Amino acid sequence: MPLKIAVAQLNFIVGDMPGNAQRIIEAAKTAHAQGARLLLTPELSICAYICEDLFLRPSFMAACDEAVKTVARETAHLEGMAIVVGHPVGTGQRGKSVSVTKRTNSASVIRDGRVIENYAKRLLPNYQLFDERRYFTPGQGTCVFEAGGVSVGLLICEDAWFDEPAELAKEAGAELLAVINASPFHVGKGYEREAMMIERVKACGLPLVYAHLVGGQDEVVFEGQSFAVGASATLVGRAPSFEEKLFLVEVERAAGALELRATTAPARDNSADLWDALVLGLRDYVRKNGFKSVALGLSGGIDSALVLAIAVDALGKDAVHCVMMPSPYTAGISLEDAREMARRMGVKYDEISILPEFEAFKTSLAPLFAGRAEDTTEENIQARIRGVMLMALSNKFGHMVLTTGNKSEYATGYCTLYGDMCGGFAPIKDVVKTKVFELARWRNAHDPFKTCANPIPERIITRPPSAELRPDQKDQDSLPPYEVLDAIIDRYVENDMGVAELVAEGFKPADVELVTRLIKINEYKRQQSAVGTRVTHRGFGKDWRYPMTNKFRA
Repeated sequence: MPLKIAVAQLNFIVGDMPGNAQRIIEAAKTAHAQGARLLLTPELSICAYICEDLFLRPSFMAACDEAVKTVARETAHLEGMAIVVGHPVGTGQRGKSVSVTKRTNSASVIRDGRVIENYAKRLLPNYQLFDERRYFTPGQGTCVFEAGGVSVGLLICEDAWFDEPAELAKEAGAELLAVINASPFHVGKGYEREAMMIERVKACGLPLVYAHLVGGQDEVVFEGQSFAVGASATLVGRAPSFEEKLFLVEVERAAGALELRATTAPARDNSADLWDALVLGLRDYVRKNGFKSVALGLSGGIDSALVLAIAVDALGKDAVHCVMMPSPYTAGISLEDAREMARRMGVKYDEISILPEFEAFKTSLAPLFAGRAEDTTEENIQARIRGVMLMALSNKFGHMVLTTGNKSEYATGYCTLYGDMCGGFAPIKDVVKTKVFELARWRNAHDPFKTCANPIPERIITRPPSAELRPDQKDQDSLPPYEVLDAIIDRYVENDMGVAELVAEGFKPADVELVTRLIKINEYKRQQSAVGTRVTHRGFGKDWRYPMTNKFRA
């Protein structure tokens, strides 16, 4: 009789151990009713991922222990069912002691109401946004258990990226590898995982089932896309991306070998994955933090237009409030385009002129500014008035304010602290400007959530971008062309290339000097910015850690 494995590709909430346990219990009941006798849940499914310093709290660790006991107790009646649950093991650290209490990133195998096996993750990532060595100590052993007549070797995430853990599991008698994971998304990462696990199967000769988390957690997002690889090192099944799914894999023994079967969701292009990541990241941040609605400043420009489209796809039109706040320098076509996009998307839309407030500020400051020409000071005053307006709406109506800045702006400081940077979440913080334009065109050609076809007026996409804070202003008055700027950002920020290397690649020395200087001197802005969804392998968040006071210039 074939073994049916169910992968609980679920969206858990950090710190909601009772709720997460209940979701695992319900998944186990459903899987058992469908004939599954092994349920795999993602890495640290009991507490969700990433928990950071919550792991240091004894009460948090105790709550995780209690949740594992709840899962065991409430699934004891599921005859013949093995359930793999990810959770931390150990005790938290209290007080100021420098000693570190031993904790492990573990998984328990539960059957008949009790834990029959436990496995501790051997390889702990400590790069990019990972800090696992801060919280955990490496495991030493292996874990092989029986499910439906098949010997299953258990691995956790990073373990499967290297040879030794899989080889040790095979030596211990494993016929199939079960790999549970919580691996943050960046564009292309899902297919990198599949390729890497195919190589793992080639190396060890064992088929593999890969269980992955789905959902947003602060700046990171997990895309799901669980999968199975047969012993022939070919993909035999794939779960959908960016949605919850009970993914079923059948394992049958034929001529002494294990054969795996599962359904395969179609491969997707990078733009579709990127869009879904931005939508899921925003939706989960808003909903998991208890907000019902969002507000944003709609300027008639490309960035706010893209954020509006993401917000409506994530939350629905009734949960989005847009405000156009024209200044003396706002073009008439910006007003027209903002109104048209709001009409297309069906959102609540208001216009509030900031001219009275702007004139009042200038009048109040005139005695102090006497003899000095207008400059970026007056530009920033306009942005900060708008920030105050949006935060007032947030306070009065409970909206979360969305900021609309992109990665190119955050990199170079082409944004106003306490102005357009003012808000609770930055949906396109990790999307460079050239990609903003690409995504706008992609969204106009696709309506993945059936909210609005062709939402962004063409003129918004084709107009030269401008902050409209002074007469006839264009972004390229202050910055290199975005094609050049974004190429430098990709190499300098995401790939750590130095100034000399950039010049050697053919970039103009003046452009390299300007961009790298702006990146360095604007660290203080980024460290005060709102969190935003990470979609590249290096965003301005947990995996970008630079001192604000810094004289290094290479």
